[in-house]
Amino acid sequence: MTIRVTVWGENVHEQKNETVRSIYPDGMHNCIALALNRNEGISASSVVLQDAEHGMTAERLAETDVLVWWGHAAHGQVDDAIVERVCEAVWSGMGMIFLHSAHFSKPFKRLMGAPCNLTWREAGERERLWVTSRNHPITAGLPDHFELENEEMYGEPFGVPEPLETVFVSWFQGGEVFRSGLTYKRGAGNVFYFRPGHETYPTYHDANVQTVIKNAVKWAYNPLARVAKPTDAPNVPVDKAPEKIEERGPKLHQAGEQGLR
Repeated sequence: MTIRVTVWGENVHEQKNETVRSIYPDGMHNCIALALNRNEGISASSVVLQDAEHGMTAERLAETDVLVWWGHAAHGQVDDAIVERVCEAVWSGMGMIFLHSAHFSKPFKRLMGAPCNLTWREAGERERLWVTSRNHPITAGLPDHFELENEEMYGEPFGVPEPLETVFVSWFQGGEVFRSGLTYKRGAGNVFYFRPGHETYPTYHDANVQTVIKNAVKWAYNPLARVAKPTDAPNVPVDKAPEKIEERGPKLHQAGEQGLR
């Protein structure tokens, strides 16, 4: 069994900022994909915002078991039709991992149904990530905490729904804390948000961060067949009811009508 992973990258700062380009000369998306490809049973490739349909064609999504998403400067440039296509793939059973500033991406906000806001500061301060669920698959092979010497601070409150599990919490040198690893279930899809990853720091070269993403891919993977048409709301005819019934009372809808949305 091979888990097919697509890493989606915004690919904006790599083109405009020399610091980012020096840390990720082949792009953040390719750095993440390369690290994943070092693991047996994972096959990762990458697409970027500038690709046709942002790389999120129906064919690509059908062949993706887990989608990893990183965005920051160009959330608004992602076409709404593509956002809906991505979310339908998640509802159908595709796994999804959102990294760092993807908390404000259109797909994450659509799936969360929340503002997904937070406090932040870019000061290159130390981040200490604590494991809060020692037996969780996403924490396999990790110490009880690890540090990133330079990161952007994200602070509470984090405007997201209550997660299924909080896997990591972060403490920052300036004193703030943040729920930095959260799991969700959306439709048939497993969703994980992981906080670290500011583009001016070498976060995705860190071995512990790479371990988290690898473990998250394995956790998010759903081996079952995709749910067909996950947004359908079919009108069930009277003669198809599990128990025999007779129609009675006035009706708003006609037989076979799709209903109102």
